[in-house]
Amino acid sequence: MAQTAIWPGSGSAVLGNTPFGTFDSQSAFQTDAPKFAKWCAQRLGYPIMDVELQDTSFYACFEEASLEYSSQVNQYNILDNLLQLRGQSTGSDLTHKNVTPTLGRTVQLSNQYGTEASLPVGGNVDLKKGSITVTSGSQEYDLNALYAAVSESGKAIEIRRVYHGATPAIQRYFDPYATTGYGTQNLIEGFGFGSYSPAVSFTMMPIFEDLLRVQAIELNDEIRKSAYSFHLVNNKLRIFPDPSNTFKVWFDYYITEDKNSGVIEGVGTSATGSISDFSNVPYNTMSYNHINDPGKTWIRKYGLALSKEILGAVRSKYGTIPIPNSEVTMDGDALRTEAATEKEQLITQLRETLEQTSRRSLTEKDQEESEFLQQKLNKVPIPIFIG
Repeated sequence: MAQTAIWPGSGSAVLGNTPFGTFDSQSAFQTDAPKFAKWCAQRLGYPIMDVELQDTSFYACFEEASLEYSSQVNQYNILDNLLQLRGQSTGSDLTHKNVTPTLGRTVQLSNQYGTEASLPVGGNVDLKKGSITVTSGSQEYDLNALYAAVSESGKAIEIRRVYHGATPAIQRYFDPYATTGYGTQNLIEGFGFGSYSPAVSFTMMPIFEDLLRVQAIELNDEIRKSAYSFHLVNNKLRIFPDPSNTFKVWFDYYITEDKNSGVIEGVGTSATGSISDFSNVPYNTMSYNHINDPGKTWIRKYGLALSKEILGAVRSKYGTIPIPNSEVTMDGDALRTEAATEKEQLITQLRETLEQTSRRSLTEKDQEESEFLQQKLNKVPIPIFIG
């Protein structure tokens, strides 16, 4: 039987002796790794008992524990910040950086809503205007065929509003012969009274009053004044009743591909694409030098569990070892079971701690603290001022 390597009591240099070399160049890792190896060996029974591990085994466990800690924290940060980060550039490393919540996602949703609602709330897609000529005796018109083929190079369009040539509401609101708005002022000035006529008073109104008035005029035109109605299915327009003369019908529309172009955003072939999901959020492995003491304590405990797992695997190679007149049962299986339990407990503990520091949890705690302080202030007597 080949002789098993035994822990010699001290470790060699760290640089070049870890599987991935992720932290080898970091000074804090180089300092802590030999200390970790010695501590682990002592926790496993050295020097009272032989420990069938070498320094490179302990260094591998230390590196893996550090990577696991970084992975767990980064996963939590991705989940906590993904809503804010979607659509941002993948070119910036977010590790060890604070992500401040913004209204970016809300604004994006608002723009999409504005596009669907069309006028008058806006949106992020150009709402275009087109027209066709309606001829007497013809009721059905394919808007895609008649207009898009000429003006939009065959692109599919989506009709949002259909109307024929009535005077715009804004022109009638500022009609010089109307008795509203500037119309009265223009009429009085036409007779030479100017703005000093005692018969006219000007009331300053907020802008929404004008908007409501314009909308009321437009709604009145659509419901009460038009002599025609229409049925629109798949951009095929049917006019009711059968037109008796030739006139123009106007319509507002979106180009379908323009409207849908913002829905799908990906990394593409460029070096810096946009964040789309969990897989391409730019959180990289943490710097060991920047991990605080609570984090390093977790790493040491998790590294010890990994060391137990390896030692258990080594001792499980032979269930028993013969000695004179007897045999010794190895504790490999017990070590592996103990290691699995400790690893699970440490992961659960870390995730619970991270959850308690999530943006939602901290906001709830801040709210509770504010309410508690308000309750205390309500019980403080109001001071009496004596002048």
